[in-house]
Amino acid sequence: MNSVSTPSRSKSHHLALPNILTYGRIVAVPAVVGCMYWQDILQGGLWLRWVALAIFITAAVTDILDGYLARAWQQQSTLGRMLDPIADKLLVAACLLMLAADGTIRGWSLWAAIIILCREILVSGLREFLAELRVSVPVTQIAKWKTTMQLVAVGFLLAGDAGDLVIPYVSLVGLTLLWISAILTLYSGWDYMRAAARYLIDE
Repeated sequence: MNSVSTPSRSKSHHLALPNILTYGRIVAVPAVVGCMYWQDILQGGLWLRWVALAIFITAAVTDILDGYLARAWQQQSTLGRMLDPIADKLLVAACLLMLAADGTIRGWSLWAAIIILCREILVSGLREFLAELRVSVPVTQIAKWKTTMQLVAVGFLLAGDAGDLVIPYVSLVGLTLLWISAILTLYSGWDYMRAAARYLIDE
């Protein structure tokens, strides 16, 4: 009986609401990119920035909800644990690239975006390496703050010029928060490097 029920239970977890929210966050990536592309490359109106922001905020809220619901309803799954950080990284990375492409992020602020992207690639590589050694690296509190700060910064930057017309300095606030998140990103990346160092040296 156990051998029959386990796959069924696993399949039901894949279609559980927390995982569906994660899938939705991944689907939000091309939607936000499409709005940004239409607004800048295809010369659409600034209203598209608000649409992109609305989609982004909805996706960011699901990032909070999916983990909470998975724990509350005991619907945590291996697939969910794998896809959740991937969805976050895809959303932030795609937005940063589009914001750099349309000039919202430019000059010295590009370094903040580069730091964030490089750290994500580095940590993903470290996690993959440690997974082969069956070593689990838990998400630190500083890493959670980093993710939150990144999402808030990107939200302000997505509003960009459209936001500046409503409230002055929206873009400036976004760039400032981007630098703060880049500093947190460096610190959390160092945390992961330090945790993985002994295994890297042994190898």
